Amino acid sequence: MAQHLALVAILVPSYDEGLAFFTQSLGFDLLEDTDLGNNKRWVRVAPPGAQTQFLLARAVEDQRAFIGQQGGGRVWLFLHTDDFDTDYAKMTKAGVHFEESPRRESYGTVAVFRDPFGNRWDLLQLNQP
Repeated sequence: MAQHLALVAILVPSYDEGLAFFTQSLGFDLLEDTDLGNNKRWVRVAPPGAQTQFLLARAVEDQRAFIGQQGGGRVWLFLHTDDFDTDYAKMTKAGVHFEESPRRESYGTVAVFRDPFGNRWDLLQLNQP
């Protein structure tokens, strides 16, 4: 049986705020935006060509405190790239907040950024074997 991680739900304050960040700032593709009624939508985004997708989940009242805290304050999302310098420049120009300058590590080039909701990410280009 083949398995893969299909969707990761990520809490956002509103669908439109989530869409703006993921599609405009990160350049992700909008895969689906279906109105489910009662102010609910099924919104899926993903990096171009990626298999794993994000489901943008608009937080309801008791979930609002967890927006941006799904990783408990640590980096919990890792966005791999095959062209770090280009993606870093595009993201910076689009207003993405990097917490540090890019650094070269034994495993590759990395910089931590924070999305507008508070989640911490690594932009990471692994070294070629």
